[in-house]
Amino acid sequence: MNVPPTTIYLGLDLAWSERNPSGLAAAWGTPSGAHLIVRPHHLKTTAEIVATIRATCGDAPAILAIDAPLLVPNETGRRLAEAELAAAFRQYHAGPHPANRQLLRRYGGLRGEEIIAALASDGFCYTPTIESGGGGRLIVEVFPHPATIVLFGLPRILQYKARQGRSLVSRRHELRRYLDLLGSLIHADPPLIGVDRIWEKVDLSDTGATALKAIEDEADAVLCAYIALYGHRWGAARCRSFGTVDGGAIFTPYWYEQKTPAAPINQG
Repeated sequence: MNVPPTTIYLGLDLAWSERNPSGLAAAWGTPSGAHLIVRPHHLKTTAEIVATIRATCGDAPAILAIDAPLLVPNETGRRLAEAELAAAFRQYHAGPHPANRQLLRRYGGLRGEEIIAALASDGFCYTPTIESGGGGRLIVEVFPHPATIVLFGLPRILQYKARQGRSLVSRRHELRRYLDLLGSLIHADPPLIGVDRIWEKVDLSDTGATALKAIEDEADAVLCAYIALYGHRWGAARCRSFGTVDGGAIFTPYWYEQKTPAAPINQG
């Protein structure tokens, strides 16, 4: 019987600008389950992020799931990946922001492409999808909102992020729901062990906007790491990619019973 090698599953909630912190978390295990080994924490510069990933992974197989645009060939407009994902999850209000090179430069640069280029010498390569049980060192683009819809069976997205019309009180409530749902991943298939203890003693009742945003980043980083693990467990059976290989793709858990799975990712 072949035993799959242990893999590092990393989640990076990458800010579009180095002026803002990015959340990073990591788990260690196999497609059948993993333990959280790096509690979610914050980094700012691209150089810090790359150095931390290298130190965390060593020479081990790894899957890095990043919540940020990674492959963005279009100068303006939006990518097919965003259009397709928005259409598939429209009723859940889970569509992503449009990404183009002009917009990303305005925020400070093409950070996703920079990370891919920097980690290429460490054997990491960009991929539009994760194959069940596959090996190597992969970097994949993900997006938390649709993942929460599928993984937790939600009727619409959790409204924990700062948006016009959302009060701090309502955001605290929604973030508490999010943290509790992440804690339930210890019972999921595959399980993520240790996530239930991260925020169990965190009291959000008096949390200000800045501290709330910091916890959001941590939570999204953990979910990104779980998407890497989930994709490694299930692959195309329970996940799909939106977009194209050359134009950028977003990988996410997808319905496998309630909905009819969509066609595989386009090749052009």
